[in-house]
Amino acid sequence: MKDAIDLAKEKMDKHISGLEKEFSTIRAGRANPGVLDKIQVDYYGALTPINSLAAVSVTEARILVVSPWDVSALKAVEKAIMASDIGINPTNDGKSIRIVFPQLTEERRKELVKQVNKYGEEAKVAVRSARRDAVEKFKSMKKASEITEDDLKDCEKDIQKLTDKNIEKIDEICKAKEKEIMTV
Repeated sequence: MKDAIDLAKEKMDKHISGLEKEFSTIRAGRANPGVLDKIQVDYYGALTPINSLAAVSVTEARILVVSPWDVSALKAVEKAIMASDIGINPTNDGKSIRIVFPQLTEERRKELVKQVNKYGEEAKVAVRSARRDAVEKFKSMKKASEITEDDLKDCEKDIQKLTDKNIEKIDEICKAKEKEIMTV
């Protein structure tokens, strides 16, 4: 019983941390180094994450500076950023790359909020799926006479409390990201 609850909790936590990681890549008009996390650079034939090749820093509220440790990788880093889906053209000054984040329009902010809500719903579905898997496990244990009817009810109650807590946490994370996006 305890194993099934722990497994469900672990799955739920994994989905929540995945949601937070996904939200870190959504740009909200401010420079955020997390936007570059998914970008891979072709560095001497191997795909390498940007943060392994360069120092990424925020110099101003809307400017990211990418400074490769190996200046010969500058062109490859610039090419990878341009090919990515962040929708911003980098500026190469010969030593580093500047990425200026434009101010978001009201329309773009609303699109991002929709995207945030979509990701939030997907995370909630995943959490509920973890709950369903745990409840099925409890029911099969009951069927095999490993637990009693009372134990089954208690486990279902515990897993429901855990699910409710995680759904609430997802809502809080979504609201915080929504507020960040809508703040001008």
